[in-house]
Amino acid sequence: MTPYPFSAVVGLADLRQALLLGAVHPGIGGVLIRGEKGTAKSTVVRALAALLPEVGRVVGCRFGCDPTVPDPGCPDGPHTAPVAGRRGPAALVELPVGATEDRVVGTIDIQRMLGAGTKAYEPGLLAAAHRGLLYVDEVNLLPDHLVDLLLDAAAMGRAHVERDGLSVSHAARFLLVGTMNPEEGEPRPQLLDRFGLVVSVTAPVEVGDRAEVVRRRLAYETDPAGFAGAWYDADQRLAEQVRAARQALPGVALPDHEIDRIARICLAYRVDGLRADIVMARAAVALAAWRGLSTVTVAEVRDAARLALPHRRRRDPLDPPGADQDRLDEVLEAECGGPGPGDGDGGSGPGPGPGNRPPPGAPPPGALPPDGPSGAGEPGPAEPLGGQPGPGEPSGGQPGPDQPGAGEPTGPPAAAGPAYRIRTLRLPGLGGPGTPGRRSAAHANRGRLVGAAPPSGRVTSVHLPATLRATAARGARRIAPGDLRVARYVGQESNLVLFVVDASGSMAARQRMTVVKTAVLSLLRDAYHRRDRIGMITFRGSGADLVLPPTSSHEVAVARLAQLRTGGRTPLAAGLRLAAATVATERRRDPRRRPLLLLVTDGRATAGPDPLTVVPLLDGVAVVVLDCEAGPVRLGLARRLATAYGAEWLPLAALSQLPAAVEQGRAA
Repeated sequence: MTPYPFSAVVGLADLRQALLLGAVHPGIGGVLIRGEKGTAKSTVVRALAALLPEVGRVVGCRFGCDPTVPDPGCPDGPHTAPVAGRRGPAALVELPVGATEDRVVGTIDIQRMLGAGTKAYEPGLLAAAHRGLLYVDEVNLLPDHLVDLLLDAAAMGRAHVERDGLSVSHAARFLLVGTMNPEEGEPRPQLLDRFGLVVSVTAPVEVGDRAEVVRRRLAYETDPAGFAGAWYDADQRLAEQVRAARQALPGVALPDHEIDRIARICLAYRVDGLRADIVMARAAVALAAWRGLSTVTVAEVRDAARLALPHRRRRDPLDPPGADQDRLDEVLEAECGGPGPGDGDGGSGPGPGPGNRPPPGAPPPGALPPDGPSGAGEPGPAEPLGGQPGPGEPSGGQPGPDQPGAGEPTGPPAAAGPAYRIRTLRLPGLGGPGTPGRRSAAHANRGRLVGAAPPSGRVTSVHLPATLRATAARGARRIAPGDLRVARYVGQESNLVLFVVDASGSMAARQRMTVVKTAVLSLLRDAYHRRDRIGMITFRGSGADLVLPPTSSHEVAVARLAQLRTGGRTPLAAGLRLAAATVATERRRDPRRRPLLLLVTDGRATAGPDPLTVVPLLDGVAVVVLDCEAGPVRLGLARRLATAYGAEWLPLAALSQLPAAVEQGRAA
């Protein structure tokens, strides 16, 4: 199908500028696009491929070597002169979310091994993307080790493969572009730092822009070829500008005083390491080449900083990205002065029809809305979660037995204290193959080698010694398909960690709720580091609320926890029943992910049925009861509840003081 023209994109000036800079200078390190659903992220990336210059490839080379300068280490080489070449468009390679490591970096060629009896390498997507564009949609959902592989190859320009008895190195220079929806969770800061430029995009907020987007999209769907033809000249001008900027890049000078300015900006913004300085310098040079300048000026440094720095200052992994935009503005004002003519100009050039510039009064392109990307319907800071009454505001207007009096001042919700390191809570047994993570033991595609077995599906990792033994047992000298054995590994998986928190009036004492919130915050931080999905249920008054459906967005969970208010009776059974329903729903959506239920309660149930009636609904679900009962006289209700559920019982005060290995077990 004819791709959507790049020049026809309405607005999104920062996004277009970042992508064009990456096309001019792939050494910048890739572009990450953050944006809510339906903001044309994928459309713009696919349109960019048509602007990349054509490349020549050695005929018959699976690694896309340049015929004028073949890679001397190419696995298909050596390519001796004269080298036959063929020109063609730059590759656009898309990496799906479910891709495996062998699909990304390549693996052993089973067909050649069986047919010719020799080891051979089958290239992966990194080889296919060489000298082109590698597009990763939902990059935040990829396993971390795959993202590391991509970023390593993008930074070094080579891919190194050591697996299945093979040792291969090949060129892998490409423009890496990733897109993500922040509602699905943020990548860890170490990975964010590896992307050269990061841009946030939002949908247009002006009626004229939104209407123009609809008009152009409908015109494209009605006649894709005709619509693309109307924008062909504009796209060709951009493509020619990309080629000219690439050729001019080596001749652009970066004066010492601008390098000093870059260093001062990075120091004032308090970024970690030196990658920010290097990326800013490369981006500033690319901007100067794009603008036809021979020397980098303060305008290029300022514009490069706005794309290269905002995502690099997260001091806490659960801080929302971009939280320090005001600080960046102050630093740039001090070092670079006011905005210059290059600010916000993607340089894409006007095309037929309006809409290429943001309207007056519109927010800066890519700016996040005030409420953040945590999803529609998120309550504000002053609104009690789930629509339940706050402290002293019982349903029906009368205080309940566990509530403060109706005339008692409510005040803001209790704040959590500093998070602390906790001991790891793991699920029992061996799961999997599950979703890669760092919590519980599971069968996996990588990890500790524990044996070999006949393949049950596509062969991804051959256990060569076991395969040879099977061949020898037949008395044969050539491997047959039935001799193949695949390696079996035990690694670690991530889990669904579902918090069920008592928010009733019995928790209303501010010091007590601070202790509970601090413990939950510490558990959330642990779940973040272990790559878990998380959800949160609170119960109070007459029922329970799913205040955070299962998600990978730990930042949203922290925000919901901060808003948590208390009051009302204690419907413990309602909270457990909703937890059972949530687990059942998630098992249908993702049957590979095992659940871990963390129940934060003192064991009291002052409303609704007996919580023991819910025991059958949670059969087979691992439960930890975190006992928050305090005071000199303790009833021990939470411990009895843990015994009934066959759960681990853990006093909240001891969460950070356990022995080194805390395994999920049975209560005594």
